[in-house]
Order: sequence, then structure tokens, then C-alpha cells
Amino acid sequence: MSTQLAATIQAGQQDTLPGHLGIELVSAAPEEVVGELEVKKHLCTAGDILHGGAIMAFADNLGAIGAFLNLEPGTGTTTVESKTNFLRPAPVGEKVTATSRLVNKGRTLMLWQTELRDTRDRLIAVVSQSQIVLAPKCQS
Repeated sequence: MSTQLAATIQAGQQDTLPGHLGIELVSAAPEEVVGELEVKKHLCTAGDILHGGAIMAFADNLGAIGAFLNLEPGTGTTTVESKTNFLRPAPVGEKVTATSRLVNKGRTLMLWQTELRDTRDRLIAVVSQSQIVLAPKCQS
């Protein structure tokens, strides 16, 4: 089921930033979202290594998907804080796998942590993000 859900979400993101970056969702469930990203030249900074902004966008996308999967009908979510520790470079040609896990689910705030790893399972970065739950908008 989580791979079918990932495919549905993936299709809806093709014309948005995640689609343009090349993020591929592997699985999506309320407690864990997994994705992959091939490091291509257009995603890099000096030295042909994955740009920190691309790393953060990748992790933010997965955490936001996870938060969305935990929402009550009519509510929304947005990132209110994100912190990234960059640990190792990912060069052009590398495939990065990110696993975003729900750390805490409160009534109005969720905490997600994403680990990004290279093909040798070495940690590239760790991102912690807080997702706020937005109340339904009143129709007037």
C-alpha cells in the first residue's frame, strides 16, 4: 500500500519543485516516507557536489508528505522550522536515499527527522523539521 500511495503522490508532484529536482518517492506511510534522488550536475554547487539547498528541499518534501498523511480532514500543514546537519558530500552520479520518520505527533505540531544516505549507507545529512497543523479555513 505505501508504494501505491507513493506513486499517487509522485504523479501529483511532477510539475512542482520535487518533480523538477527529480525526487522519486519509494514509499509513503504516516510514520515513514522514503525517497531517492540522483545527484545531477544541475543540483550541484562548486566541486560537483549536491547543493545544501537541494538536500534541504529533498528532506522538507518528504517530511511534509509524512505530515500530510497524518492530517485530519480539512486541515493543512506547513514547515515552521528546519535544521540541517551536513556531514558528507554527495558527488555527481551518486544516488541519495532519504528516510523521513515521525518523531513526535502532537495536536498542533509534528516533528520529523530525515536521514540522507549514499549508496554505501554513509550518512550525508540529518534534517529535523517541525510541521504545524493548520486549522480549517472558515468559508464566508
